[in-house]
Amino acid sequence: MARGGQQSLARVAVIVRAGSVPLFWLGVLSAGIGLLLPGITGRHIGVYAGAALFVVCAAVVALVRRGRYRAWADRASRAGKFDFLQDRGVTLRNWRRAHRWWLVVAFAAGIACSLAVPAALGMGIAGAGTGLWLKAVWIGRRERGDDAILWVRTDWAGTGRPAGKQVKGYRTTGVAAGGPAPGGGARRR
Repeated sequence: MARGGQQSLARVAVIVRAGSVPLFWLGVLSAGIGLLLPGITGRHIGVYAGAALFVVCAAVVALVRRGRYRAWADRASRAGKFDFLQDRGVTLRNWRRAHRWWLVVAFAAGIACSLAVPAALGMGIAGAGTGLWLKAVWIGRRERGDDAILWVRTDWAGTGRPAGKQVKGYRTTGVAAGGPAPGGGARRR
């Protein structure tokens, strides 16, 4: 919390989207390395199991907690005049710095699992990254429909939980605030 009632706010969609790229590419890389290993079950079974795991992980991650996001968005209040809007790059860097060891563990687990079922866990990790991206796209559609960008206080979101138990509400600004387009993607041109 800043002095004088100011609060630092981070984009909800950017926090959600922050893990999508590293998870997807680490999953693809570990699946690719896993394909080089014959594994116990063989490559064909590993790829089929990985494809199923990709779809299941993407769907579960994309759909989990949607009701919570929807409820906070419905009750969001307008951001204050002196609230500080955190830059997209800072939000991404903070999330990735806080989760770097989890990403390393997921990558190592994806390769280690390939000794039994080649590429399966790596494809599941890539599916989780895809699910986060789909959730950010869903939030972006919501933002465009409401013509308002969703923000959460950084002290409530912690290291990247925009719908966690500490969150007590969202704030909104107009779509021109905060730089990136709705959904937390790249900057507007």
